Order: sequence, then structure tokens, then C-alpha cells
Amino acid sequence: MRDTLRRSRHRLLALLGTAALAMAGAIALPGTAEAANVLTNPGFESGSLSPWSCTGNLGSVVSSPVHGGTKALAGAVSSSDTAQCSQTVAVQPSTTYSLSGWVRGSYVYLGVNGGSSTWTSSPSAYSQLTTSFTTTASQTSATIYVHGWYAQGTYYADDISLDGPGGGGGDTQAPTAPTGLTSTAKTSSTVSLSWGTSTDNVGVTAYDIYSGSNQVLSVSGTSGTVTGLAASTAYTFTVKARDAAGNSSAASGAVSVTTSAGTGGGTGFTQAAPYLYEGWGDPPSPSTVMSATGIKWFTMAFVLDSGGCNPSWDGSRPLTGGVDQTAINQIRAAGGDIVPSFGGWSGSKLGANCSSASALAGALQKVITAYGLKAIDMDIENSDEFENEAVQAKILTALKTVKANNPGLRTIVTFGTSTTGPTYYGNRLIEQAQSLNAGIDVFTIMPFDFGGGADMYGNTVAAAEGLKTKLKSTFGWDDATAYSHIGISGMNGLSDQSETTTPAIWTQIRDWSNSHHIARLAFWSVNRDRGCAGGGVVSNCSGISQNTWQFTSITAGFTG
Repeated sequence: MRDTLRRSRHRLLALLGTAALAMAGAIALPGTAEAANVLTNPGFESGSLSPWSCTGNLGSVVSSPVHGGTKALAGAVSSSDTAQCSQTVAVQPSTTYSLSGWVRGSYVYLGVNGGSSTWTSSPSAYSQLTTSFTTTASQTSATIYVHGWYAQGTYYADDISLDGPGGGGGDTQAPTAPTGLTSTAKTSSTVSLSWGTSTDNVGVTAYDIYSGSNQVLSVSGTSGTVTGLAASTAYTFTVKARDAAGNSSAASGAVSVTTSAGTGGGTGFTQAAPYLYEGWGDPPSPSTVMSATGIKWFTMAFVLDSGGCNPSWDGSRPLTGGVDQTAINQIRAAGGDIVPSFGGWSGSKLGANCSSASALAGALQKVITAYGLKAIDMDIENSDEFENEAVQAKILTALKTVKANNPGLRTIVTFGTSTTGPTYYGNRLIEQAQSLNAGIDVFTIMPFDFGGGADMYGNTVAAAEGLKTKLKSTFGWDDATAYSHIGISGMNGLSDQSETTTPAIWTQIRDWSNSHHIARLAFWSVNRDRGCAGGGVVSNCSGISQNTWQFTSITAGFTG
């Protein structure tokens, strides 16, 4: 969007699975000098999960909401995974331990494998869970876990405590490093690994698998499968052995694996995510829009540079704790999620202002960590980013870095287009993505601002077909694979150049998108998704006659 609105763009349930096995004769732990929290990183204040491990790569450390300190655990529960996060610690035999923790979410469980567990449902505030258990006469380790419940939304946990005497008898000797790490199989979303057995003076209890610097899986044997990866993407893995006292070995030798393209080469990722902007345009209540339309995802605009390569909303609103976080919390509480958009048409952009690709990756990581993100979008526009090939390369390299460090993260680039496909700089962006092996999941075009009177359906389809042709020739993909990497981000109602996209036209675009199984459909913006026939190009309505949230309702029907 050129100077007007584009300027603003920058801007049940029962106890199942880990069932409770109430320990007979359990008593309260005496308040002796031996009682202490034996868990490591109990409040996640280190900023990383280690030594916790989470199923399905669904755990992350976030800055809000927290119970104490500045960090907490977020478990992104899915319809098939409870996002169980666990930690194994050394304990003493025939000893009673007290387990407690603060949790928030629907149906959150806290317990010990083979022992007691407890749960609560507290979606809007942290609530404390407590239980106790007594170790057996020969038990020297215990695995503590916290998890949510299927399809019940993200849960949060903080300040988890296992009070009692530590085990291991003062063991400080680390296991030997695993050897012979190799990849035994791969798919478009998984990599299977195996390695040699480590030795320890007491005994190895777990092996922790790392992708880059992030722990992504913990297993008890000498093999494991990392899931939730992106297709056609390079990953580097290492493994560390861990004993019951929490001592970790040095890392194994690294192995690099590129996931396969998969059936049809698709990413397996689809997203209907219209833009929502808290910076202007009478921002609507996200939960109201979700309830009225069925939409689940929003693209939140815009993350910019507040100075010194530090991300903030619109370059001025705080990254956490402000109106943007309030909106995100509301969206997630209603069962949805968000993808932040970095950049836009104007403003101080991280891509242009961060001094290097590594610095930019660090800024992106702050946002990923703060919100436990599943996807990020780089809206690359104007001469400072889109028309600067060095900045294009910096952005793509940074996206490659954060993707390697956050397995399962989806990366999107959004840019302008001609009526027949990418312009010179769009083609250059795609070519650089290929040469850098950046692993971009979705190339999203903005097919508007072609000029008044444009055929918005015909030109959108032609632009998308031109993008498909470019992706095929650059990456060697077939039609189905290329379509599965395409996104369309339109403009509802009147555009900056007075083009008109009506609800009927947008329905045509959505139906074409579904029939060709593209990856992403968005529009600018939900703020404008209200009728005001003859109102012109303004921030809080579309300038045409329409029902309230009509474009959002149409978009919610996008299935990819």
C-alpha cells in the first residue's frame, strides 16, 4: 500500500494417559534442612527449556503471562498431543517428596511418572497445583511432568518445585559424549537419529537432542525421531547424554540433514490470517470477530525497530504487556493464534536497521520467544528492504537462522507484485531464497495497487500464476508443490488506488485459492472490514457496502 493506508500497515475430560497412581501412606514432607527444590530451571528463567523436554516440540519459553520472575513455560497443545514437558531428577529411595507448581489454562496436569498427579482448569489466571509421592525402596530417579489436554489450547506453567533431598550422592561426573550420531530416516517433517551408548559412573538416564542451540527432544534410549520440521529444510543436530544428577555430557559430533519435499512437495501448512492492527482504525475486539466469523488466525501488524535493533509493536508500543499482547491473549484464549508481521511500507524496520543477519535473527528470536510463535511473516516493502538486494539477503539469512533454532517454525515473506507475477526485485528475492537455502515456507504476494479499474480477480489469479511459474523454475518444483508455497494478501474494499475488491470478488479469490491448494490467504485489514459505502479509503471501514466482518467470514472458509 503506497502512501495512505500502506503507511499505516507498518504499524473429558477425565484423568487419562498419565493417570494418577495414589501412593499409599504418603505423608507431608518434614520441613527439614534437607528439603529443597531439586528441579533445575524450575521457573524457566534461563530463557531456554533445558533440561525440560516437551513432546512434539510443542513447548517454549515465553515472557508473558508469568507467575513469578520474567519467564514461564508455554505448551502449545494440539488435537493429537498434550504438549507434555518433563524433567528427570535424582531422588533418594523411600523418601517423600512434595511437588507443586503454578499453572494456567484449560485442564492442566502436574505429576510424576508412575506416581501421583493432580489437575485444574484455570484459563484466566495462574492457580497452584500440589501433590506428594514417596519413592520406592530402590528408586533413584523421578520424572516430573506438566501437560495440558487435547485441543484445549495453550497452557502455561511456572515456578515448579519438587521439594525433598537431592539424590545422586553428590555425583558431579558427567557422562561421556554420545558417538556415531547418524540420521537413519527422514520425511518432509521428521528426522530419525541414532547414536552410540554413553557411559557414566552412576548411569545415563536420558539423551537430549538439540537442533542448533535448542533442545528439541529427550529420550531414554539411543535413538529418537524429531517431528514438526519444515519440508526441504536443512537442520543440524547434536546429542548430549544426561545422568540422574543432572550432569550433561559434551555434545556429540553434529549431523546435518535436509528434510524431504514430501508428497507433492507441499509444506503441509495452511493459514487464513487477515491483518489486525492495534495502531489505528478503531481496532475491534478479536474475540468478537472470531465468534462472528470462525476465523482462528490473525496477522498482527507491525513489529518494527524501536532503536538499536530492538523489536516493538509499531516501533513504539511495548513488545509485551501492552494492547498488542492483550489482543494476542484474547485470540489464544478463544482457541486461535497469531503470526506477527515484521516490516511494512514505512517506519523504522528491523531488516534495514539491524547491523547484520545475526543481529536481525536475535531480534526476531526475542519476539518468537516472547510469544511462543509457530510462524513469522516478513513484510518486505519499499526501497529500504525490497529494493535493496543486500537487505533481502540479510532478511533471508536471519529467517534461515531462526528456523534452524526453532524446529517447526514456519517462515513467510510478503512482497508486492505486478499483474503477471513477481517484479525484478520479487524474482531476486526468490532467487536469493533458493541460493541461500533459506527454507521459506510461503511466498506471499500483495496483488493490488495496480491502478483504478483493475480486474481484481483476474489480476490476482494472473499474479499468483506468475509466482507459481517463478517458483517452479527456481526450485525445480512441480505445479502442486509451487502452489503449496504461495500466499495471497489482498486489500478489502477500496485500495489506495481506488481499485475495488467486493465480497463477491474476494469469494472468487478464496475459491480459486482453495481449488489450487495454496498455503496462505490474508487481507488488509480486519480494522477495515466494516461497510461505509462512499466513505473513501480510510482506516476503519472498507469504503464500500458490505456486512460487518464479511471479508473475514469469507477468509475463514479458506482451507488450502
